[in-house]
Amino acid sequence: MASSKLIMVVAVIAIASLCVPSTVAQTRHVVGDTFGWNVPSDGNATYTNWASRQTFNVGDTLFFNFTTGFHDVTEVSENAYGPCTATAPISSHPNGPTTLNLTTAGSHYYICTVGTHCQLGQKLMITVAGSSSTTPAPTGSTTPTGSMTPPPPSPSGSSSLTTVVPVTFLAAALALLY
Repeated sequence: MASSKLIMVVAVIAIASLCVPSTVAQTRHVVGDTFGWNVPSDGNATYTNWASRQTFNVGDTLFFNFTTGFHDVTEVSENAYGPCTATAPISSHPNGPTTLNLTTAGSHYYICTVGTHCQLGQKLMITVAGSSSTTPAPTGSTTPTGSMTPPPPSPSGSSSLTTVVPVTFLAAALALLY
């Protein structure tokens, strides 16, 4: 009888553990930090310097904080990036703020196609590594404050833990009652 209770407890805990979401860390990179996605006064140095302080991995996201109608985000090829041309964009995102998922490794190129914004330096080149990292997000990637309201943060491992732990204990308690 005791062994059947033990088997039941183990089975219930195993089933409850399947509810645990993946614990691979994903980083939400706020492009330009508090400056956001705007025309920089120092040419492309703002975004080049910002990108050099980040580590991008597949599974991470880029958050472009801008106002619709004033800016946009267009992913382009390497050949289109230098001269700021968007005749054959990979993707285009005219509504801000916008979040882009980094789904492939390699170099990615983003420009603003409004007016001469790209020529003035509103462009970003990043290199995405092939797998997610478990390191925490850099301190510079917090959501900027200002008049634009960003979307709510995605669920983190701690909120999953607060859901899974009570479910696991509940399952174990029910198994012990039988």
